[in-house]
Amino acid sequence: MPHSALPDDPRFAGLLRYGFDRALLQSWQDGLAQGRISLQRNLVTSPLLPPPPGTVRDLPADGSPTQRELEQLGATSIRKGELAVVILNGGMATRFGGVVKGIVDVLGPGRSFLQLAMQDIARMQRHCSGRIQVFLMNSYATEAATKAHFEQHHHFGLDPAQIHHFNQFVSVRLEKDGAIFTTQDGAISPYGPGHGDFPSAFRHSGALKSLLALGGKHVMVRNVDNLGARVSPLVLGHHIHSQCAVTCELVPKHKGDVGGAPYLLDGKVQLVEQIRYPQGFDASIVDVFNCNTFTFRAADLDREFDLGWYYVEKSADGRKAVQMEHLIGELTRELPTNWLRVPRQGSATRFLAVKTPEDLDAVRTEVSSLYPD
Repeated sequence: MPHSALPDDPRFAGLLRYGFDRALLQSWQDGLAQGRISLQRNLVTSPLLPPPPGTVRDLPADGSPTQRELEQLGATSIRKGELAVVILNGGMATRFGGVVKGIVDVLGPGRSFLQLAMQDIARMQRHCSGRIQVFLMNSYATEAATKAHFEQHHHFGLDPAQIHHFNQFVSVRLEKDGAIFTTQDGAISPYGPGHGDFPSAFRHSGALKSLLALGGKHVMVRNVDNLGARVSPLVLGHHIHSQCAVTCELVPKHKGDVGGAPYLLDGKVQLVEQIRYPQGFDASIVDVFNCNTFTFRAADLDREFDLGWYYVEKSADGRKAVQMEHLIGELTRELPTNWLRVPRQGSATRFLAVKTPEDLDAVRTEVSSLYPD
């Protein structure tokens, strides 16, 4: 086989501590070389249909008896120490000029994405008289800077014992024919294979076991750059009341949104991301958008999940490279899901994503209102 020398390639030795899977990479190389893996193979082949009426639920109105009951249910769970927050803090640290996004200042010196997340967690701990365990899923590219950031800022006032770090996995980019992609100086080009790493990395790192031993029952998972994804007793209460394994937060879809939504596919309502839409598909048949914030029942994560791997082209070293990624949203195919529409605007927004420095400039005033000094 053309890639049979891969297992002995010394360039991969430094990646092993991050769970680099040589056999999986070999299978991707073979699949690319034989045409079994391609952009076309990402696409669904069964019809994508809107979810049945009533599938997507709304948060109850402010001040209603139901709202108060659910908020109390969530607050009680936080007071008992049952909630953990996982912050997806991996990736390649490329969109903010090579600086790890989580440590970038948002509202002045020291007030980084991660500081704001910790500020929110500390606020909710005080409000509920509880303790929230915090887990950061870092990558090989973000791990060192993230840990140093927490040390430098004395864990932002939280108890260091409640801050836990674990790593997503790593692989290397490929050429379209399956050869190893190398930069102009001959180096390999590692990358993190997507937020679909979360369930396996959380479990195999021992983080899930530690959480369960501490009495954790629920896990809120959020992107580091979604400044609207704050801890909410109401959302947690809605999740607990649903008795589902996962709650998926959705917001009203705006024109130009890039990402997935829930569709009825092969008899199951599940998140389907845009990279899987068939050519010419009209995504407007669903009026909500996945904001990649989930709450899981922790015990239901203690198993292996067969998530799909998808072909993605990225620019690296000035040219196109292939990387295979998997998606956390596909857990909704595997687990009973509570589909919850949440606010996208105003003081109650739960979706304020910042992907680039330009995004940050545009929303800084709104962010300052969500995170007062």
